[in-house]
Formats: sequence, structure tokens, C-alpha cells
Amino acid sequence: MKKSLLLIGLALASMAAWAERPNLIVIMTDDMGYNDVGFNGGTEIPTPHIDTIADQGVRFTNGYVSYPVCGPSRAGFITGRYQQRFGFERNPQYRPDDANMGLPLSEETIAEVLKKVGYTSGIVGKWHLGAHPDLHPLSRGFDFFHGHLGGGHNFFPELLTIKHSYDAKDEPQSYQTWIMRNHDHVEPSKYLTDDFSDAAVEFIDTNKDKPFFLFLSYNAPHTPMHATEEYLSRFPDIKDQKRRTYAAMMSAVDDGVGRVLASLEKNGIDENTLVFFLSDNGGSSKNASNNIPLRGHKSDVWEGGYRVPFALSYGSQLKAGTDYNEPVSSLDILGTIAGLTGVEIAEDRPLDGVNLIPYLTGKKEGRPHEVLYLRKWDQKRYTVRMGDYKLVIPFKGGKPQLYNLADDLDEKKNIIRQHPEIADRLERLRAEWESELMEPRFLGLIHTDAWKKKGKKNEANNKDGKKN
Repeated sequence: MKKSLLLIGLALASMAAWAERPNLIVIMTDDMGYNDVGFNGGTEIPTPHIDTIADQGVRFTNGYVSYPVCGPSRAGFITGRYQQRFGFERNPQYRPDDANMGLPLSEETIAEVLKKVGYTSGIVGKWHLGAHPDLHPLSRGFDFFHGHLGGGHNFFPELLTIKHSYDAKDEPQSYQTWIMRNHDHVEPSKYLTDDFSDAAVEFIDTNKDKPFFLFLSYNAPHTPMHATEEYLSRFPDIKDQKRRTYAAMMSAVDDGVGRVLASLEKNGIDENTLVFFLSDNGGSSKNASNNIPLRGHKSDVWEGGYRVPFALSYGSQLKAGTDYNEPVSSLDILGTIAGLTGVEIAEDRPLDGVNLIPYLTGKKEGRPHEVLYLRKWDQKRYTVRMGDYKLVIPFKGGKPQLYNLADDLDEKKNIIRQHPEIADRLERLRAEWESELMEPRFLGLIHTDAWKKKGKKNEANNKDGKKN
């Protein structure tokens, strides 16, 4: 009898611990403009469902990703570590034959970490962390995958003409593959953003009774600029056709976010689910996104390159409608869920992210990060942000510049002459941080012929200030 009671007690304790583990959903857009969401003041493109995340939780006014380009940014987010620590500092080429071209097996993803405490994990949408079978999401801790392996994709099903993902030979061809579902290939039947929203809701409905992690990785509004008439018709007053298509693509994403949030509520798990929303980097100069009031775009080390729309909801655990103004990072997403679950983190791979919840609830004072760093190896671009001060080296061989973001958000007033001692301190911190990093471990898209030409043009623009 005593043994039976003990077993029952242990089972109940286990069930209670299971129930306390929050679900985690990360909704990430691709190349989205800072001012293209309502919670950041955007008015041209209604985003009521995305805004709900901030309205019911926290808007991060100083939210950053760890890199201003897709692949490395995602590598940082999914490991909770600066990606330069393990050599992922370039957008990988699409190489199904190269197991080194992507996230190294020595690193653990969020999915691999959470598997240790019983989570089921799914990714829907863009992967971009390696096209080799050894780097496939199901080989990196995920239990479900519905998406594409490369850095972008065509949105219309009639343009997806390559059945097998591993038959694509390069990045342009990868945009034409059928959608991969786990290890199978699914013939496309609808507009891709809608398809991804369907798969996300399916994953939630299937796994509602156990702790789960869902990475809803929209490739919108990344190029190519594709939108259906259903979404285009919502913006008859936008005359610029690229901007109108961009708005339509964002409206499709917002509809999908609404469906995800509705699924959480329908299944009664919204109170126990963290929902992060962010973009993987700043808006691109190619897709008609709007980064106002920030300087620069995707790929830049100016604020417009890596300061992004960033919000978090967590049921009633967080005060609704809160603005949090201290700098935070996408690296903190794993730090937060690790803190809430108590999962063990490998000592030889310590996280650079932290648990944000104690800061957001007031249980912990101070800043989550005293310093945030950025390095772009190939262009020798750097930033160091400490408090309101930001040191910038905008291009290879460029002189350091210093800005106070509190009163100069668009980075127009270089104050290095007025505060050389601050610049010197930030430069010392930068050098110390860089000593912990490694060089890139693989060649990137910039080393292909088409991207070499593009890179030279962008470098010239950064030096003479034409675009930035």
C-alpha cells in the first residue's frame, strides 16, 4: 500500500512539474522593417494580431538580433550564443553535399536543449542553417519540420518545380523546391505563407497536451516579392507596387499570427505559453521595408541592420502593455526558457543570453546586458553598445565613431571627439570580446560570383555614405 501511494505521489509530482513547463513559440519574420508593425508606430500596414503580442505583454524598445544578416542571426538565436564563437559568420551557400556548410554539430539548438526536459519541438518555414542531411532540423533536435532548407523561397506553388530539396544545386534553385515535411517532399498547393500558418496551427493542435517548442520561421517578407490578390486588395491606396506587395506579404503573416494565437486560446494553453515575435534582421533595401527612424538596412552595423521589432507575451505572468527599454537580444530567448525550465546548459558552451523574466517582473534590477557586441568578419565592421553609447566601425579600415542613442537614434552625431575616454573603453571591450571568437568556418554566399559583385557595390556605398 505504501509503495502504491509512493508511486502515485511520484506520478502526481511528475505531472505537476510537466504542467509547469511553459510552451515556447518563436515567430520570426525575414527582413521586416522596424516601422512596419503597429506596436512600433507603423500605420500604413495594419498588424493587429502581431500587435496583440506586445499589447498583452512586453514591447522591447531596444531589441536586437546578434547579426544583421539572416543565417548568422538565426544561428545565434537558436543556440543562445554569439555565432562568431563557432564560426557561423556568413550566410551559408546552399550545398547539400557539404556537412560543414551550416550550424556545426558541436553546438546545441534550443530543440536539443529542451529535449532533455521532455519537450517536443517543431520548426515551420525557413531553416537556413545547412542543407546537408546531417544538418537537417530532425538531426538537430526537432521532431517535426515543414519548410525549406535554404535562405529564401518562391511563394507561389506553380513556381516550385524541383521536387527534391537535395536536387537543388545552388541558392537560386533552392527557391524552387517543393516543401519538405520531415524527410518527405510535399507537392505545393497554396500560397506559402498561408501553408506555413496551416502547419503551425496543426503542430499546436497536435502537441497541446505536452510541453512544446515551435519555431514559426516565416520567410516573408524576404524577396521574391510575391503576394496573392486576396492580400494585395487590402492596400489599394499604396501606389508603389513593391511597397504594396510588401504590405500584402506582411498582412498574410499577420493573419497567420492571429491563427496561432487563436489556436493557443482554443486549446486553453495561452496562459502557459511564451510567444516571442521578432525579425531576423533589419528591413532590406530590396523589399521596400521601412526602418524609420533607424539608420541603415539589413547587413549594416547601423541600428537599421540589427535592431528589430521585438515583443513577448506570457499570459498573465507579464504586465500587459509594458515597454521595456533596456537593450535585450535574440540570444535571450534560449536564456529565458532555460531559466524557466531549469534545464542544464553545457559548461563548455555557456549561453550569452540571459533569462529576461526576472527583469521584466521587477524581481531583478539592472540591465540584462552591460554590453552587446557585433562583428562582421569579411567587412571588418563592428559595434559595441554599452548603456546608451554605441561604438561603430562601419567598414574595413574606417575610423571608430561614437554615438549616444538616447538622443541620437538615427546616428547622425559622431561624438567621439567629445568623449574619447568612452570610445577607448568600448574599443578595449571589443578587443577582449574578439579574442574569444574564431574565424568563419565556411565560405558564404558573398563568395559566389553574383554576390561578389553585390558585395563590392555595398562596400562602396558604406564608405561614401550614399545609402546610409
